[in-house]
Amino acid sequence: MTVTVSLILFTALTSIVILFQLGLAAGMPWGAASMGGKYPGKYPPKMRAIAIVNALVLGGMLAIAWARAGRVFPELQSISSVGIWVMVVFFALGTFMNAITPSKIERFWAPVAFGMFVTSLLVALS
Repeated sequence: MTVTVSLILFTALTSIVILFQLGLAAGMPWGAASMGGKYPGKYPPKMRAIAIVNALVLGGMLAIAWARAGRVFPELQSISSVGIWVMVVFFALGTFMNAITPSKIERFWAPVAFGMFVTSLLVALS
């Protein structure tokens, strides 16, 4: 039960971040809430491409979490047992970085990253 709830929460939080990244890539003026606020307003073309890559990486993380929980992609089971721990570390660092960012609006992402950290940790421990 804990794994299922964690997986659902992880999926919801990750989906929010993916949609945010896709919004940045599409030209939404949300740059102040990302990358330390270095690109306020609309992202320049290079950063839009990076936002797409970020969204794809997060999608891959979703696949790893779902595989680790044994819900899909049994062929990824061996990769997921290592990948989930990479994700746990990634989201721990992401929580820290979002908490100390100079961009006040970007600090909004700290609790989101923390939620992703906790839920990925619970999936990893399953």
